[in-house]
Amino acid sequence: MGDGMSESDSQLAAEAGRALGPSGSPTRLLWRRFLRHRLAVGGLIVLAVLALAALAAPLIEAWTPLSATRVDLMARFAGPSLAHPLGTDELGRDLLLRLLYGGRVSLTVGLVAAIIASIIGTVIGLAAGYFGGWLDALLMRVTDGFIALPLLPLLIVLAAVDFTKLGLPEGLMQAESASVYRIVILVALVGWTPVARLVRGTTLSIRTRPYVTAAHALGAGNLRVMAVHILPNAAAPMIVATTLACGNIILLESVLSFLGLGIQPPMASWGNMLTDAQELIYSAPMLAVWPGMLIFLTVMAFNFVGDGLQDALSPEQ
Repeated sequence: MGDGMSESDSQLAAEAGRALGPSGSPTRLLWRRFLRHRLAVGGLIVLAVLALAALAAPLIEAWTPLSATRVDLMARFAGPSLAHPLGTDELGRDLLLRLLYGGRVSLTVGLVAAIIASIIGTVIGLAAGYFGGWLDALLMRVTDGFIALPLLPLLIVLAAVDFTKLGLPEGLMQAESASVYRIVILVALVGWTPVARLVRGTTLSIRTRPYVTAAHALGAGNLRVMAVHILPNAAAPMIVATTLACGNIILLESVLSFLGLGIQPPMASWGNMLTDAQELIYSAPMLAVWPGMLIFLTVMAFNFVGDGLQDALSPEQ
């Protein structure tokens, strides 16, 4: 009888070991869950291809006769050819390279702003959920106030603010990349609220767990408990919210650039490429189709990846 139980236990242990992987961690199991989500895998592939193509834009420009900035009025609105794979724009610039450089800007704004907003939201949500009391009430009322504000009109007003009058160096604000910094800062300052609410809710449920109580009993300070015992367990909703926020931020950047308040020429982004194409929609529709299609694919890909991560990191799984 004892031998039978021992053999059964060893079989169960072997199956668990195969599920968790050779390292004994659930990383492989989480990866397998993610791979079962076909749309998420497809979204990840699309994002990887777009990111690699955008990163390769300077190499393509250096190794080929194509140029994203050279104006050739004699080649305006040229169709696809070997010289210009996707044709040229209203100034004779190569459309493919313009799209790749625009992707560098749009993807950078989406990722960097989402990460900064996630950090801000995590700090606020962690402090509110862990300490509770008046600090929780204050931080959540501030969060509710930001959520109640209409996001797009608020961003339009903030984008029109002259940052040089706020004490920032005039040379920095007049640099070509100043519009990128402006959009990242503005979107991060108003985009942290979903992460803050998610992290707060997770922290409220974790801070009463026995291992947190044991850490306090062993003399661990508040910062150590939050950083070592609570934050890693609140990482799943934070990662999912950050991934989903990337797509929303790219949409916001495109809208602001379309309205002339985002990325400023001559720097290209998918949003301001749409702005340049709006008056040519009938004579040269592909100038609007290509950046619009890339925005659509990128936002959908981020959303699919976020859904896949949510399923893979779900505690019910």
